[in-house]
Amino acid sequence: MQGFFEVLGAINGVMLSVPVLLSLLGVGVLFTIWSGFSQYRSLTHGVALIRGKVPGITGEGNGVLTHFQALSAALSATVGLGNIGGVAIAVSLGGPGAVFWMWVVGLVGMAIKSTEVTLALLYRDMSNPDEPHGGTMWVCKKGFAALSPKLAGFGVIMGLLFTIPLIVFGITGGNMFQAWNVAELSRLYFGVPTWITGLVLAILVGAVILGGIRRIGAIAGTVVPIMCALYVISGLAVLLANAEQLPAMFHLIFVSAFSPAEGVGAFTGAAFGTSFIFGMKRALFSSEAGLGSAPIAHSAVKTSEPVTEGVVAGLEPFIDTIVVCTITALVILSSGVWSRAATAEWMAQPTIVESSPGTWVPSITTPPQNGEWTAGDQVFVVVEVEQKRASLFGDVVSGNDGPEVRWRALESESAPVFAERGLFSYYPGATLTAKAFDSAFPGLGRWMVTLTVWFFALSTIITWSYYAEQGVVYLLGERAVTPYRLLWCVLVFVTCLGFIKTDTQIDTLSTIALGFMLAVNLPTMVLLGGKAMGAYKDYFRRLKLGTLGQDK
Repeated sequence: MQGFFEVLGAINGVMLSVPVLLSLLGVGVLFTIWSGFSQYRSLTHGVALIRGKVPGITGEGNGVLTHFQALSAALSATVGLGNIGGVAIAVSLGGPGAVFWMWVVGLVGMAIKSTEVTLALLYRDMSNPDEPHGGTMWVCKKGFAALSPKLAGFGVIMGLLFTIPLIVFGITGGNMFQAWNVAELSRLYFGVPTWITGLVLAILVGAVILGGIRRIGAIAGTVVPIMCALYVISGLAVLLANAEQLPAMFHLIFVSAFSPAEGVGAFTGAAFGTSFIFGMKRALFSSEAGLGSAPIAHSAVKTSEPVTEGVVAGLEPFIDTIVVCTITALVILSSGVWSRAATAEWMAQPTIVESSPGTWVPSITTPPQNGEWTAGDQVFVVVEVEQKRASLFGDVVSGNDGPEVRWRALESESAPVFAERGLFSYYPGATLTAKAFDSAFPGLGRWMVTLTVWFFALSTIITWSYYAEQGVVYLLGERAVTPYRLLWCVLVFVTCLGFIKTDTQIDTLSTIALGFMLAVNLPTMVLLGGKAMGAYKDYFRRLKLGTLGQDK
């Protein structure tokens, strides 16, 4: 299994390397300038469209969802555990500087999202008005054929190359990552066996996705605003309690974004490149800007003006990354749990020994006696190997004489040494965020974050089931929908059976397809961007002239 994750990590290292992420930034800057800073239009005109306050826009046309329902459905996929567990992973592995790069992606992502959704509306498939189909696969298939009949075959192939990683990411990031975090949080705070959480999630998800996009849109339109408001208000309360820490936190974010971060406590340290990569990956994972997935939900909107939904879609990265992710990051940083002290220390610090050639574990399996340990807890020690800090993980199990630690060996050519004294409790993903809320108001993380995580995970799993379903329909047709939905629910349950142990593993699984989706969607956006920008400028020209709703 370790070799499998190493292979996936190597692929991720190429597909989500700095050059690829810089390309994402470049495309965002391109469409920001080309559109005349569409971010402003989304924050002003986009809000007016949602409120139905734009003359000439009646909310009628092909499609099944309102602007608000489409935005809520897309947000239910983006505002999820990426905002809670994903940000915690970014701060844990990438340091405070990762937050800065999340902001950058959030801002340029607004222009990217507007462009890709506009393209999706221009080239969506409305052959069945009750079940609209759209997304990058349809943009490739119809858009390249519209450019030139000679490119029709190329467009079909590009659509297929996008659809396969779309389904893979749906299964891992849209399904497994969500279910695993909920199961871990529920086990930690309430002692609920992970398989029970998986069973409940699977039943709830199945009850919704069998109703298709109409039911998903209706539920998202109700649940998303409530869950966002609950989380934001709770987060602001914590930040108010930690207000004196905020100036130092903002300074730390900006400084760490461009320089190495010193390892402190449980934090293993992160250089500029690490902060950049994890910040970009988390924002990309959370906001989905440039992935081409959110346009699938937006393609079901009821409108006769494709640009309107592109403008509305630009609000997604702002709400998701600039607002919700920032609140999560500041709560974690201001609370101090990201650089927490060891849970307990041994009377005499153990050594690191070689368990087999090239693999290393601590010399002792008995946890410190001055700590409270329960079977199923995950723990780690902080070591230094090859001049870098690393975490060496273990699982607490029941032994003959009390709790024992079953170590997961660390592979290294040279011997690691302890960088921090003591044994640390490991808080995976959303659990770290919950602990941060608890630090300000004991019990808040236990109840509010757990409740929010359940809502976020459910909504994300439900919407991503639709995204991946549209990929299945593109590949296999409508006949595959029912078997696919059943399989999706089974995977929710299977994920919670305990074979995934750390957020490093789930991060590797959930990001394996991101690079492949970007590799198809970004070039497609650039090649067809002129169509989107032409429609965009024409729409606002007619808006200025007051001729919207009239024949062009």
